[in-house]
Amino acid sequence: MFIDTPNTLLIATVGAFVLGWIVGRVGAALSARPKARKRDPRDDRIRNLDAELRIAQTEAQKSRDDAETTAKELAEAREQSESRDNVISEQQTTIHRLRGDLKESVLKTRELRAELSDRAAESVRSEVKLREVETELSVAQASTDLIATGVLDYSVAPDADDEDLETSGRAKSAS
Repeated sequence: MFIDTPNTLLIATVGAFVLGWIVGRVGAALSARPKARKRDPRDDRIRNLDAELRIAQTEAQKSRDDAETTAKELAEAREQSESRDNVISEQQTTIHRLRGDLKESVLKTRELRAELSDRAAESVRSEVKLREVETELSVAQASTDLIATGVLDYSVAPDADDEDLETSGRAKSAS
């Protein structure tokens, strides 16, 4: 009997354990269904708020990333704007300098044109005087040639000798 008792005890213990497990499972299954049906609305609210928080955090991170990207683009745009402003100001300075140079060139050109016209007028005057001198020289040359050939004799010229002739002619007629 002593040997039979431990087997029975062992089987009874195992049977009690299995029976307790089965009862526990059935009890858990029966008690779980009513709790699932009677969920606490605060738990649902917490879950909803937790989900909204995760969504808001994701959107906030996207917004931060977009803001950083926009800030980088803005910085690049400012740099480009500043470089363009520098180029424009340099070009305006160059244009201003070139306009000043152009005005100076126009003034110098006008002065040179006036000087050139003065020189041209002087050249024309000189040419006219040269022609007059050439004319006088040719007249003097012709006179010299006529005197040399004897065609023109100033000793018998009527102007100077008219008085002499009148006085000598009176003297001859008086005698």
